[in-house]
Amino acid sequence: MMRIVLFLVTNLAILLVASVTLSLLGFDGIMAANGVDLNLKALLVFCAVFGFGGSFVSLFISKWMAKRSTGTQIIDRPQTRSEQWLLDTVASLAREAGIKMPEVGIFPAQAANAFATGWNKNDALVAVSQGLLERFSPDEVRAVLAHEIGHVANGDMVTLSLIQGVVNTFVMFFARIFGNFVDKVIFKNEEGVGIAYYVATIVAELVLGILASIVVMWFSRQREFRADEAGADLAGTQAMIGALRRLQVESGIAVDMPDNLTAFGINGGLKNGLAGLLMTHPPLEQRIEALQRRVR
Repeated sequence: MMRIVLFLVTNLAILLVASVTLSLLGFDGIMAANGVDLNLKALLVFCAVFGFGGSFVSLFISKWMAKRSTGTQIIDRPQTRSEQWLLDTVASLAREAGIKMPEVGIFPAQAANAFATGWNKNDALVAVSQGLLERFSPDEVRAVLAHEIGHVANGDMVTLSLIQGVVNTFVMFFARIFGNFVDKVIFKNEEGVGIAYYVATIVAELVLGILASIVVMWFSRQREFRADEAGADLAGTQAMIGALRRLQVESGIAVDMPDNLTAFGINGGLKNGLAGLLMTHPPLEQRIEALQRRVR
């Protein structure tokens, strides 16, 4: 809880500094001189409310969305030895990680994958694909589950939601400033807001949104390394390396995971160029190399 409070305080400080900086640079005066009555402090509050609001709504409904978007079936009463083993393994890993037992489910996908989600580490969901259960060895499945438990124990869902809230705020804030500037300064519109405001704001949000996503995905990739380390601590470094190497073998099979869950899956696919900057996961080779350095 203290980590979340400190993060929120830091974000509020960033918003305050941004507002003060713009005022010191005379931005208010420039805009006012061109007929723009724009209250930057009110705009910051407005953008923060909607920026963080959207992020936290997504966080709080993440389990509900995950179940429906993937078709995950929660194991309430195990019907097979495989399901019983899955529950027992997750329970053991959760105890070792110091978190409450998450919900456990299986989703009908042939791609080898798994994900964890939930609004806090003591009310989470961990799910694995049917394909992973069928083709991976018990040690490999346990390592994958340890990786997902690592995401939960590290609070990655909350952390990335907070980061997303920050970038949402700044995207909305600067896009609207740009829209006002184009509308009032360039097009000299003196009555309300014109079409130029809406067009410029939408274009700015698209451009800034892409840049912001690069920042968020960079954080996501760093959290992936931490989840691998947590998985190695829980299941053993060699077991975690073995699971990642098995994922390399499986890389030819499409990773059928909804976009809103790829950041918390075990396998995020591989992309190049600009798409590479938007990857939620580092390349498997880098993740394996990072774990190998632990045992050298």
